[in-house]
Amino acid sequence: MNAQQIMNSDEFKRCEAFHGHVCGGLAIGYLAARAGLGWLREKRALDEELVAIVETDACCVDAIQVVTGCTLGKGNLILRDYVKMGFTFFNRRTGQGVRLAMKPDTFRVNERQIELFGKTRDGSITEAEKLELETLGMQRTAEVLETRAGDLFSMTPVTAGMPDKARIEPATPCTRCGEPTMGSKLASVGGQAVCRACLAAD
Repeated sequence: MNAQQIMNSDEFKRCEAFHGHVCGGLAIGYLAARAGLGWLREKRALDEELVAIVETDACCVDAIQVVTGCTLGKGNLILRDYVKMGFTFFNRRTGQGVRLAMKPDTFRVNERQIELFGKTRDGSITEAEKLELETLGMQRTAEVLETRAGDLFSMTPVTAGMPDKARIEPATPCTRCGEPTMGSKLASVGGQAVCRACLAAD
């Protein structure tokens, strides 16, 4: 399919609806997810049979959730915030996995987009500039979607490092704030069971 056919597909429209808009980052995540599923020879996960490890919290992760079915709530979407366009997909049934990493200099930053994003953040963007930003976003999306996954990403087989399944266990109150917390996630400090939020406040 070409870029326009992909953008018109039900699957990509679900990505757009979940994310809120179309952008190059969403397209990158879409291609990564489709390539990962293709490599694993799998379809969208209904439960925890697939695992996605993402190395960024950028727009692309929303497309990965929609396409793969790996989500934070199911415990099979893991964020390792290395601030990289790196994505690892595992098949729990076979133990096989693949890591995709964006190749250097694949897409150069559009300085005008960066400028307009800045104006969006500080509230100074005009209506005309909003339309310009939307047009630039659609252009970048089409550019990404016209790229072969093998040209965009390096793909490396992975067989180690698959996370355990999500744990369900009784909650235990933190001795400092009293809020219920998964017991295995509490830290022992001076003989007290302390949650991560209280530790971070120290």
